[in-house]
Amino acid sequence: MTDSPVRIGIIGGSGLYQMEGLTDVQERPVSTPFGDPSDAPLVGSVDGTPVAFLARHGRGHRIMPGEVNYRANIYALKVLGVEQVISISACGSLREHLHPGEIIIPDQLFDFTKNRAYTFFGQGLVAHIGTAEPFCACLSAHLADAVVQAGGVVHRGGNFITIEGPRFSTKAESHAFRAWGMDLIGMTASPEAFLAREAEMCYATMAHVTDYDVWHETEETVSVEMLLSTLAANAKLAQNALRALVARLATATRDCACDAALATALITQRDLIPAAVKRDLAPLVSKYLG
Repeated sequence: MTDSPVRIGIIGGSGLYQMEGLTDVQERPVSTPFGDPSDAPLVGSVDGTPVAFLARHGRGHRIMPGEVNYRANIYALKVLGVEQVISISACGSLREHLHPGEIIIPDQLFDFTKNRAYTFFGQGLVAHIGTAEPFCACLSAHLADAVVQAGGVVHRGGNFITIEGPRFSTKAESHAFRAWGMDLIGMTASPEAFLAREAEMCYATMAHVTDYDVWHETEETVSVEMLLSTLAANAKLAQNALRALVARLATATRDCACDAALATALITQRDLIPAAVKRDLAPLVSKYLG
């Protein structure tokens, strides 16, 4: 591999700490103004297409959802040249028809976290990005098609609520989330999706249903054992779908507005922006601030 930009990035979640089929692998340590990413990104190729892989919880799963340095992770991928990010995530189903073992490609996100760093901005530079559609519709469509190609059962669309964790829900909370219209529940989509938007990257999630959370009257309540068992059974599907997706993205044009998310979002008077902030955020804002 060379040091040329890598356009496709994959963030592996619970149960996916490495990517099979990634060849010519190199570690690409990246320093960021926000600290270290969860692990050194791995850069290689899938059937000749450059791909970056980052383990969200670190190899060996040593970082809790609330401890993940989401800003450093997204910033590191941005520095590598990544334009399209695919997130792999375990989730609980809040609907009877969304069964364990199936894949959801959500199109909406409800942030119910409490203690996370939600933005790259601040310290003298203010930006207000639009997140009415928090997932890239184009990338999500390609991802759903790739899951079908790999033989998986996929549901297109759904409301994904992110909770703080690391504990699972109470029954009262699970029933409340259902009443709010949520379809699935996880612990890592926020603020990851919003930071990807600030970095003008396409972002889509392959959410693996592992359980029915705790609301279902006749199904076993969620546990780590249940989660890992379902993810292990789905591992081959995930790898095959990712390989099919990479092949699709290698020839597809980026036909969305994600790469211009900051075009009308930066509100601070330009001559008042601190030089240090401009320097630190240069990978994100240099095309607008020079």
